[in-house]
Amino acid sequence: MLIRNIQKLRTSKQKKIVLSILESGLKAGMPDTVLKKIVYKNKIVVENKTYNLDNYERVFVVAVGKAAFSMTCSVCKYARIRGGIIVIPDNVKHHKISGFKIIKSSHPIPDKKSINAANSIISFLSKVDPQDLVIFLFSGGTSSLTALPDCISIKEKQVTTRLLLRCGATINEINCIRKHLSKIKGGKLARYVRCKALSLIMSDVIGNDLSSIVSGITYGDNTTFSDAKKILEKYHIENLVPSKVMQHIEAGITKKQKSTHTRKIENYIICDNNVCLEAMNKQAKKLGLSTILLKGITGNISDVSKRLVRITKRKHCLIFGGETTVTVTGSGKGGRNQELALRLVELLAKNKIKAVVACMGTDGVDGNTDAAGAISESGTPSDKIRSFLENNDSYHYFKKYGGHIITGPTQTNLADIGVILRI
Repeated sequence: MLIRNIQKLRTSKQKKIVLSILESGLKAGMPDTVLKKIVYKNKIVVENKTYNLDNYERVFVVAVGKAAFSMTCSVCKYARIRGGIIVIPDNVKHHKISGFKIIKSSHPIPDKKSINAANSIISFLSKVDPQDLVIFLFSGGTSSLTALPDCISIKEKQVTTRLLLRCGATINEINCIRKHLSKIKGGKLARYVRCKALSLIMSDVIGNDLSSIVSGITYGDNTTFSDAKKILEKYHIENLVPSKVMQHIEAGITKKQKSTHTRKIENYIICDNNVCLEAMNKQAKKLGLSTILLKGITGNISDVSKRLVRITKRKHCLIFGGETTVTVTGSGKGGRNQELALRLVELLAKNKIKAVVACMGTDGVDGNTDAAGAISESGTPSDKIRSFLENNDSYHYFKKYGGHIITGPTQTNLADIGVILRI
């Protein structure tokens, strides 16, 4: 089981059902489940295009992200790979793989390790020959794990990243800023590639905009420096970010600089949040439930919770997924999934609706906590929920009353999934 404490959480028939649905979604999003369908001993077949690996002298892998290690293991299991580089978060467990250099880096705030990772990849690519093939494997977390700031320091990048993560900006908006403060994002990494290359991507961005997923590192950019400035102004942080950040963005606007790559690399999305949701919907129907499937949930968590409660139906199972945003004003501990679950518990209680609620991140790490998310049901104490929410302290609510979903890092990252089962 991917949910480690699933036995402890199975305290009612309804909870067993909800946990079974979540588990099916997680399993569907595991890299090996996806990659074994497209990677073979001597070829890769993706989107009706075939890459014959026998046509190349050597085949290398450069993998970055929360799913980088598991993606690499799968590719090496099914294809002939010479070696490469793997960049993973500090908390991901791994073992040695012959021919590979494994680099542990920082997430969600980049640091010197992120710079080292980026430079190591560039150095590696410089040694690849024109007759070789490089397979890039990207997943969520790449933007932080690899960083090469442009005209600003890593400390200035850190301050900017923290502000963006707390202000309620969407992942597309955050990545827009990242691309315009980077020497490798927005397709610029492709400048260092001297041979044929393709990117296989597990998407954590709702809508699957390739210029935004992993900050378009081998794809390109469809945003501008002016867009970056407007985002900072939208969230009123243009005077809070370091002065050199604004100076760089203003210079980009004046010079009309563009972040586009200089050579074409084929980018393929091989899995996304919808894969998890379809598996969850199938499992719910297998269990005899009437379902409502809601894909692509985005927006402020307060608005999303109200919308979800409005569309729930009695004796129906609402399955949903996406990525919400939270404006952090308190000093508590939590994550968007625990906060969404807590808001739903509060709203359902106010509307006297009996239900089981569960929300979790497919990567297994929700916010600044060790929980993937939370599960709760009618009857959970709701008298003090408001004070926990006002302090963005959903973690300690569920620690006090129970309900944390624990998986540890799952080594996948396909945004968030959730279930509301009306009783």
